[in-house]
Amino acid sequence: MEKLTFYAVSAPEKLDRIGSYLAERLSRDVVRHRSGYVLIAMEALDQLLMACHSQSIKPFVESFLHMVAKLLESGEPKLQVLGTNSFVKFANIEEDTPSYHRRYDFFVSRFSAMCHSCDSDPETRTEIRIAGIRGIQGVVRKTVNDELRATIWEPQHMDKIVPSLLFNMQKIEEVDSRIGPPPSPSAADKEENPAVLAENCLRELLGRATFGNMNNAVRPVFAHLDHHRLWDPNEFAVHCFKIIMYSIQAQYSHHVIQEILGHLDARKKDSPRVRAGIIQVLLEAVAIAAKGSIGPTVLEVFNTLLKHLRLSVEFEAYDLQGGSISSANLNTSSKDSDEKIVQNAIIQTIGFFGSNLPDYQRSEIMMFIMGKVPVFGTSTHTLDISQLGDLGTRRIQIMLLRSLLMVTSGYKAKTIVTALPGSFLDPLLSPSLMEDYELRQLVLEVMHNLMDRHDNRAKLRGIRIIPDVADLKIKREKICRQDTSFMKKNGQQLYRHIYLGCKEEDNVQKNYELLYTSLALITIELANEEVVIDLIRLAIALQDSAIINEDNLPMFHRCGIMALVAAYLNFVSQMIAVPAFCQHVSKVIEIRTMEAPYFLPEHIFRDKCMLPKSLEKHDKNLYFLTNKIAESLGGSGYSVERLSVPYVPQVTDEDRLSRRKSIVDTVSIQVDILPNSIPSDDVVSNTEEITFEALKKAIDTSGMEEQEKEKRRLVIEKFQKAPFEEIAAQCESKANFLHDRLAQILELTIRPPPSPSGTLTITSGHAQYQSVPVYEMKFPDLCVY
Repeated sequence: MEKLTFYAVSAPEKLDRIGSYLAERLSRDVVRHRSGYVLIAMEALDQLLMACHSQSIKPFVESFLHMVAKLLESGEPKLQVLGTNSFVKFANIEEDTPSYHRRYDFFVSRFSAMCHSCDSDPETRTEIRIAGIRGIQGVVRKTVNDELRATIWEPQHMDKIVPSLLFNMQKIEEVDSRIGPPPSPSAADKEENPAVLAENCLRELLGRATFGNMNNAVRPVFAHLDHHRLWDPNEFAVHCFKIIMYSIQAQYSHHVIQEILGHLDARKKDSPRVRAGIIQVLLEAVAIAAKGSIGPTVLEVFNTLLKHLRLSVEFEAYDLQGGSISSANLNTSSKDSDEKIVQNAIIQTIGFFGSNLPDYQRSEIMMFIMGKVPVFGTSTHTLDISQLGDLGTRRIQIMLLRSLLMVTSGYKAKTIVTALPGSFLDPLLSPSLMEDYELRQLVLEVMHNLMDRHDNRAKLRGIRIIPDVADLKIKREKICRQDTSFMKKNGQQLYRHIYLGCKEEDNVQKNYELLYTSLALITIELANEEVVIDLIRLAIALQDSAIINEDNLPMFHRCGIMALVAAYLNFVSQMIAVPAFCQHVSKVIEIRTMEAPYFLPEHIFRDKCMLPKSLEKHDKNLYFLTNKIAESLGGSGYSVERLSVPYVPQVTDEDRLSRRKSIVDTVSIQVDILPNSIPSDDVVSNTEEITFEALKKAIDTSGMEEQEKEKRRLVIEKFQKAPFEEIAAQCESKANFLHDRLAQILELTIRPPPSPSGTLTITSGHAQYQSVPVYEMKFPDLCVY
């Protein structure tokens, strides 16, 4: 061997003939089962390969690989292991120049087959599988280091390599379920355990993947998990994707997320548990990707998840409709619970993903989700609910608002305008008037997430009479100019929704608690002196509505409103620290404790609380009186003139959108009919009738502003989308009409100027103006200048 090595190094041009001779001998010995000679020939080839690194080694390598292939094709496990060991040694040699003609297709196929060995002897089976995994590892190292490494990433190779590694990884008895990257296996485990060796090989393969071939490496994972039904239960699937996410380069994480979303779309008709398993895998991938690069897939992730949320609700609604037939009830209930697993997994994923986004992206996602929430009577939402029905629509509303609640959790904006812009606030408040207490609760909780910038909500949890608010250690800052402007613009809208929300017939204790928290958070975060007066007016109006009871509310709800008013006035009186106001509130609460405990939250929301038969006969000392509040606040410098004006909520179209039946519908119909009933040529008299609509227009101009905005939007849209010929014809007809009409009204005559320097004197009032005329005009009663 020493002489042969010396000869080969001295005369490298002879390597080709040496390799050919050894290959011929080895082929003959393999066929004749002369294992001793085979071992000698392979040892000689190995040593020559390790000793010679000249340019002439390439023809020798071809002979070497031919002999390795012969060994792998033989049916003897020992020869297969021998050939694998020789190939691994060869794979560790770094060649000076690339080989443009060498391919490893046979070795990929053969090593993959060895990974699936089913030998009857367990030790032999393990040995062959380990050899197959090490061979794949050698192929990966050899081709990735080569300049022609793209060949190994072709789908036909990845479809063999990746499933072979996953097949061996399945033998892991206990899957590590930690969030962090699993620890690197020890050297001894790598050599003895096929599962650990396969995992290590997969990490190495994925770590070398680049932008162009990432998808080819990931797609076989989905095929393997589908074929072996590993989505339910999905522990192994989660383990695989943790390995993938921690092994690939961080900037490629979004590729994996896109692939998971694509697979979720492909399996959308599978069983709920399979879809839930895929979504949980997505959650784990997002959890890891969110720490690094998420890429451009943010909206795509949310769009896909919301689409599958709608599909899940559709399936659930369909199952409920068909569940009453024969004996399918048991099946339906299990499917129903399975769909809830899917929906909860989607919401959890949306929430986790949203909470890891930067604020500017999170606000976009909040708008995106809000745009999907269907509101009865409108078509502004972008989610198809045609197949859902009323029950399914309610379900999707709840699911989307729960998703929004998860996304807004922990969101901290410097100003309330950033957290609640008008484009988000209006659609958010629409469901707060729907006839569903759960929807209203979710809207209020979302509002609390966005309003509570100093983490005070936990201190306000539960509606109660607080003896000393100072003990809560409320955190607050001075109200900034932007917040003051927000309340001037949107305050009435917030008050209206709180006022109407208190008067809903299906309210439960949690609704009153959340409404109380809303009032308290507005007081802490957004209240200046003007807002405090408005909030007190709102509280007094709620008390009056409970006493008068125009809405025919049950006695429990009337007492609940009274208790809410008591809790809030107790809170606000201590927050503004006006002694006389605090004294009046404390006195009323003390009298209520003695004579009417059902007006206090600690009693009315307790089980088996005794309710009064009516509220009309109660002494006025049990109520908070406007004149005494005004007197106490006026003595401390507050402007209390508006306290004498009862609070009346703004009238808008939102009642119609929320399926309310109220006087607002009648008013809206009258407003629509009256303008059309007046002839266009009639002269409107100077005396204007004082009606509710006239007063409304005088007080509230926001409706007119909205109409003007809508008109402008329609004009812009028309000029953007209508054909040019149509626009030109319309403009020409309008111009001709205006010209004729103007000439008729003004008795206009058009003549050329008498001279370039000529002037026209126009008299108006007591002044005279001179100008160079273009037109000489005659006006009967009008002067234009």
